[in-house]
Amino acid sequence: MKKQKIEFTGSNNDKLAGLLELPEGKPAAFALFAHCFTCGKDIASASRISRALVAKGYAVMRFDFTGLGGSDGDFENTNFSSNVEDLIAAANYLESEWLAPAILIGHSLGGTAVLRAAVDIPSSRGIVTIGSPAEADHVAKQFACEIDTIKQSGEAKVRLAGRPFTIKKQFLDDIQAQSTDHLSRLGKALLVMHSPVDTTVSINQAEKIYRAAKHPKSFVSLDQADHLLSGKADAEYVAQIIAAWSSRLIEGTEGSNSTQQAVNSGEVYVEEKNQNFTQNVVSDHHFWLADEPLTVGGNDLGPDPYEHLLAALGSCTTMTLRMYAKRKNIPLKRAAVKLRHYRQHGSDCAECDEQHPQVDVIDREITLIGDLDQSQRDKLMSIADRCPVHRTLMGKLLINTKVAEK
Repeated sequence: MKKQKIEFTGSNNDKLAGLLELPEGKPAAFALFAHCFTCGKDIASASRISRALVAKGYAVMRFDFTGLGGSDGDFENTNFSSNVEDLIAAANYLESEWLAPAILIGHSLGGTAVLRAAVDIPSSRGIVTIGSPAEADHVAKQFACEIDTIKQSGEAKVRLAGRPFTIKKQFLDDIQAQSTDHLSRLGKALLVMHSPVDTTVSINQAEKIYRAAKHPKSFVSLDQADHLLSGKADAEYVAQIIAAWSSRLIEGTEGSNSTQQAVNSGEVYVEEKNQNFTQNVVSDHHFWLADEPLTVGGNDLGPDPYEHLLAALGSCTTMTLRMYAKRKNIPLKRAAVKLRHYRQHGSDCAECDEQHPQVDVIDREITLIGDLDQSQRDKLMSIADRCPVHRTLMGKLLINTKVAEK
């Protein structure tokens, strides 16, 4: 890996300090990384994600926003709009000196800024947000106790991440003036990553981004990660997912769309990602990963094949229950399904015989929540067995296999 310190002109003609990390050999693509609010390019999560992406063959540029880290300018005179302009300036610098960024990555408010800047960075094909709010004014919660003072006095000293900063009224006015209209017209692939236990930015903000954006879009839960991705394993996991997801957007990289046929509605295309267990799975509007657990030699980057099978049956079951409840005006508040796959042998299995000494079994436990009488519950349980995937699995199933034509 090669590191190169860079300097370019930002939104207010200030000199901004950046770092460009390059892999050995030709980069698969260039990525632009935007750090979190009041952080800097050298925060541990940004460094770890960048290094892991470089190890995957990507070039990554990260920089300090105006007034932060090694960049010139006064933070108190910046705002969300100036951050967006800094990002556009960084993209223009990459395009003029190296290659325009194909992937935009933003952490926390940096992700919110990336979503806004992407409209003005035509080279970008994919956007990644990590723990990002949908609305820019969400960041005001970090200094909520000082908002009245800021409005009355024009500014206030606040402590953010243990450091003092001056927040001016112009900053409040700017974030409150921002809208989310651009989310529905990104015109680029989107990957939303968020932790369900993030106490700084609620996962509800990730849901707002995901709902507003158009396909293609994907969501990845970061499980027990904290907001700053302070755990090394969490940052490296994020980088692995970004690298796998973005490889499909970049021509000429391993697993890119240039090596596959078009995927039509109703089709699913699966191909190897790493010549081990990790697989790229693509439908007409979605991309995700399949894998095996670490215990059997996989990378655990996605559900295993049987988890996909159980998910298909479970999701089809709850969808069918909801459709029926709506049609019959049954007060079903929520439906949930827990599934488990295993095999039974010999005397333990009532369905086994000499020709079939073992049988695959799926246990399906359905939870029905709502003010339901017994007849309604009985009817819903019988309807569950009529979901299309259930009927496919229980019916006569033929699988026709042939060699694909080159």
